[in-house]
Amino acid sequence: MATERFAGTGSSRRDVLLGGAAAMLGAYAFAPRYGLAADVPLEFDGSKFQMAAPEPNPKHGGVLRYGILNRPPHFDVHQSGTVGNIGTQGCMFDNLVRRDPRDSGKTIVPDLAHSWEIAKDGKTYTFHLREGVQFHDGSDFTAADVKATFDRIAKPPSGISIPRTPLFRAVSEINARDKQTIEFKLSAPRSVNFMMSAFASGWNVIYSKKALEENNYDMRKVLNIPGTGPFKTTRRVENEIWVMERNKNYWNKGLPYLDGIEVYHLLPFSPELGGAILSGRVDYARALDPGTARKAATMPGMSTAKFYQSVIHATWLNAKRPPLDDPRVRRAMHLLFDKQVLVDVVKDVSPLMTGGFIYPFSEFATPKEQLVKRLGYQDDPTAAVKEAKALLEAAGQSKMRPLDFMVRDLNHHKLFAQAIEAILRDIGIQTNLRTVVESTWFGDALAGNFDLAVGAIVSTLLDPSDYFNAWYRTDGPQNYSFWHNADFDKLVDEIDIEVDAAKRLALVRQAEELMEQNPPLVPVAWENILDAWYNYVKGHNPKDYFGIYDVVRFDTFWLDKA
Repeated sequence: MATERFAGTGSSRRDVLLGGAAAMLGAYAFAPRYGLAADVPLEFDGSKFQMAAPEPNPKHGGVLRYGILNRPPHFDVHQSGTVGNIGTQGCMFDNLVRRDPRDSGKTIVPDLAHSWEIAKDGKTYTFHLREGVQFHDGSDFTAADVKATFDRIAKPPSGISIPRTPLFRAVSEINARDKQTIEFKLSAPRSVNFMMSAFASGWNVIYSKKALEENNYDMRKVLNIPGTGPFKTTRRVENEIWVMERNKNYWNKGLPYLDGIEVYHLLPFSPELGGAILSGRVDYARALDPGTARKAATMPGMSTAKFYQSVIHATWLNAKRPPLDDPRVRRAMHLLFDKQVLVDVVKDVSPLMTGGFIYPFSEFATPKEQLVKRLGYQDDPTAAVKEAKALLEAAGQSKMRPLDFMVRDLNHHKLFAQAIEAILRDIGIQTNLRTVVESTWFGDALAGNFDLAVGAIVSTLLDPSDYFNAWYRTDGPQNYSFWHNADFDKLVDEIDIEVDAAKRLALVRQAEELMEQNPPLVPVAWENILDAWYNYVKGHNPKDYFGIYDVVRFDTFWLDKA
């Protein structure tokens, strides 16, 4: 196989790695961005790499008390798109490769694969796996487990829907060459950064082939899925607590440092979550409301972090049901929703920002000074409302039937829904609002049992080749509006394979304009995350995270308590 080694220091690489990682990885360390391609090594020998806490002399022992949503719609991480799964279950598993928790996930480092080669033509990825790794049920980890995992992700069996499937559209073959070697063949080359970031996603954890076969490849009802990770489930009480204990046979010797984790079910941005961290009932809280974060920042012995989140908060418009099957009606909805007003409605609850169909904090986004000139984004909504009414009249929907409005049971979504309900009522559109828990929301969204649906879904990467395929493409796994546009699908195909940055951005702009006129959903807001923790919680570095899904292992966490 023709490969080449990477040497030198490109401008896209971090100059310094934290702790022992620099010594272990040396010239081979690399930090692919979440967006356009960066310099990455085509051959990597990380056989001597070992993960450890960044601080000197970490202590073993203790139980971390963690506050986060842990009410999943089911237990299958691969089929999920909510932190209700990965936020708790992530620590039960390992990945093929992973993002380093010590530098906020900027660097990709070895995990179950210690080394790899990538063919110069970009069409073959070969990973060499660790020996002596066991699943929690005692079975041995081999390349067969990696193949079974990624066969399922890349080409899900009937009845299985996995949001990350589009990441692996170019994968044509997955071959277990022997027990410790797995090979991925692509039908066409993709950006090395894109593919390695896809493999490193915290969602793409490795399942046991045996467990998959025993459950007919559907793990939604399996609470204690066998993983190879640093922790395993011991107890779960619905809507209360999920308890993890240390995996004493973990392959990465010396890890984890904690004896266990107690995950308390506390809804994001809720007063209950804020009260739990400020009173010391939990050691670490994720997705706080702004008021609590401000208080925590002033308290001695506490720290906070704010970072972007890989989430869109949106209203899905069921394009299978009249009248929302008419692009004019969907465009009218897009124009009617005053996005800045909706963000302001929840500003004391959730730290959100306005934007269009593209992550507003990415290099792909239309600059804000240009975006605010468009109808639907202007400070003065008068012109947008006028056009929306004209579109509804042209579509024969001046007196629309009442709409079934499904809202996910989170404080900020309920506030969104009340404001949207009022906006629609002002022009004579009635809604029947119903608030549902995660399992019902995702179930009804997949089945199309709604007219409008307020919720949040996630992407894996900041690259449009990920979320354009997952959220907007015909039959995309998170295309809950059932939107179909052949011209858009063709543009996405071109975006996926275009390597020239300027040409690719031009294609993204064409796709954006198409969605503005024929919306697949109404982009209500984009998210920040606020975390707070007591300073005795060590071994983590959340300040530059992108999202809360890639660095979820807790293996380097430790408690600096007497």
